[in-house]
Amino acid sequence: MNTSVQTDSLQASSKMPVMFVGHGSPMNAIEDNEFRQAWQRVGCYFGEGLRWPRPQLILCVSAHWLTNGWALTAMERPPTIHDFGGFPPELHAQQYPAPGAPGLAAQISRLIQQPIKGQADASSSQDLYLDKGEWGFDHGSWSVLKPMFPKADIPVVQMSIDYTASAATHFQLGSQLSQLRELGVLILGSGNTVHNLGAMSRTASNKEAYDWNKSFDNWVAASINDGDLERLIKFQSLGETAKLAHPSYEHYLPILYAAGAARGDDRVEYFSEIYQAKSIAMRSVIWY
Repeated sequence: MNTSVQTDSLQASSKMPVMFVGHGSPMNAIEDNEFRQAWQRVGCYFGEGLRWPRPQLILCVSAHWLTNGWALTAMERPPTIHDFGGFPPELHAQQYPAPGAPGLAAQISRLIQQPIKGQADASSSQDLYLDKGEWGFDHGSWSVLKPMFPKADIPVVQMSIDYTASAATHFQLGSQLSQLRELGVLILGSGNTVHNLGAMSRTASNKEAYDWNKSFDNWVAASINDGDLERLIKFQSLGETAKLAHPSYEHYLPILYAAGAARGDDRVEYFSEIYQAKSIAMRSVIWY
């Protein structure tokens, strides 16, 4: 098997899927629970002769890298970042040594352009910033990728989120990402459709959720099922339900990138539709 896909440029391919994964607690990376098992099953669908081709590159948009403007990791060996506290040493010891892809990050930076803030001309844009040492793979990326692609032999580039941008702009950036699907890139947004840490109940089962959790998560699912992905931009129109679902909305934004990269002729499947700690929705979806 070819274990190296480091190339000077992305090569034309059949259409790759795009995913949004509800990642929840970092402990899901090491606990043998139904979330981790679902990620493992999905990873088994990629490869020669399987459901989808082996990716040339994985582009991950994580809820845990927030910037002013957009950036891409562009180092040969991105570090594994343990951006959490209060968890056991076993979790802090986890590493995901997937290679980076500086050349491919540079190619994506030229293809995917961010808007220049304050410009009246909406077409004004600039290349994405190439981060060569400040970040790496945070747990929004590696906690999902390690169960999904445990060999860590596929290059990974992580893309940051401009937390000052509008929801419509995040979706538009996702629409630009769509072109990468014919260049062997697996696009993966990692966050949660509902994420309220302050309301967690650690004794709740994965079938239990607050009514506002179910309401918001069902609204997301209905938007996806109806094929009205742009409706996801208007999440704040749900008022108090949206505020409870996302006291801060960094975990929601990755789904806008994934939905923006999806297409009208894509099929849709869910590989998780349950909850965690009553206040987190673990819905995960793949468009292909």
